[in-house]
Amino acid sequence: MNPTRASESGDLTIRALQAKVDRWIRIYGVRYFSELTNLAVLMEEVGELARLMARTYGDQSFKNDAEHSALADEIADVLFVLVCIANQTGVDLEAAFSTNLQKKTLRDHRRHQNNPKLNTS
Repeated sequence: MNPTRASESGDLTIRALQAKVDRWIRIYGVRYFSELTNLAVLMEEVGELARLMARTYGDQSFKNDAEHSALADEIADVLFVLVCIANQTGVDLEAAFSTNLQKKTLRDHRRHQNNPKLNTS
């Protein structure tokens, strides 16, 4: 199977997502912003997501109806910039995520189950 294409079920793999973002950057974005610029852009996007979350699920209210944004779009903005940073720094997100999840599983396989703060029953 070609890793730059969606899987047979129609789902986009992480590797295919990285390739898709790279194609978009080369066609429409001219080039990647510098790594530090993309870090700043990531912080901006996370801030926009945080603002929306605070007003949608937290105690803050929206100032006006025009502030309502789509949560999915804000999350996608964060993901896009993260993928850009991974691409330009040579990180294979699929491999990195797999390794990271394995690390978390080994480290935390009992931790959360034994946490009285999480056990409500």
